Amino acid sequence: MSVKHPVVAITGSSGAGTTSVTRTFQEIFRREGISAVIVEGDSFHRYDRNEMRMAMAEAEQQRNLSFSHFGPEANLLAELEALFRDYGDTGVGMVRRYLHDENEAKPYGQPPGTFTPWEELPPGSDLLFYEGLHGAAVTDTLDVARHTDLLVGVVPIVNLEWIQKVHRDKTERGYSSEAIIDTILRRMPDYVKYICPQFSRTYVNFQRVPTVDTSNPFTARTIPTADESFVVIRFADPKVIDFPYLLSMLHDSFMSRPNCIVVPGGKMDLAMQLIFTPLILRLMDKRPKRSR
Repeated sequence: MSVKHPVVAITGSSGAGTTSVTRTFQEIFRREGISAVIVEGDSFHRYDRNEMRMAMAEAEQQRNLSFSHFGPEANLLAELEALFRDYGDTGVGMVRRYLHDENEAKPYGQPPGTFTPWEELPPGSDLLFYEGLHGAAVTDTLDVARHTDLLVGVVPIVNLEWIQKVHRDKTERGYSSEAIIDTILRRMPDYVKYICPQFSRTYVNFQRVPTVDTSNPFTARTIPTADESFVVIRFADPKVIDFPYLLSMLHDSFMSRPNCIVVPGGKMDLAMQLIFTPLILRLMDKRPKRSR
């Protein structure tokens, strides 16, 4: 953790909706005049797209049927920990970018599915913002979570998470239903072992719960809308949260436990704005004032 150079991490699995949460934080940064470095978790995968296919084929030959991006073997977690630690100490660190598609790859003159070269972050930013799979990862040899100043989990109930993944992978990436289900099954052991435990280390979790039938996520024709869901927001330390204020601002919300507030799905963005703006400003207020 760092007073001078805070690290904020959003963690959630594929299809959880972390990208939408990132947009909310970007709006806070823009409105409050905060210079944030945005880092995507995909850039800390160990293999590019073609290398990952070969690594998966090799793992299958060795009867390892659960090799996936959810596990540490397919990621550079030591490098991610080093980035968080170094940024907290100095305000800089080594990063690269994963180029998902043609639009992202074209400016670099590289094929999609590859990484840009490693480079050092420019100095002078106010905080580092990470969005990806392993922002709160802990293994026997490393601890990414301990270098963060604010950890947020995005965790829709698992059937909704799968619906969102199926629709995204079909419409945006052209995958078949069979390929998507194979991916979900392959990732399940690492999901249980490495992804789920992270949500016990977060400061706040956002879990969207649909109010429509999602019994078979693989036949759902549409993703449940925000108005067809509630969001359960859990705080690790509720003593510093002004729940009466949140309840007054978020109409039709209610407390389900002393550390949980439930809000209508359509108010999730507003809830994030109300919760995270003061937390981010508190991190900024702790930083030493810059000399003019």
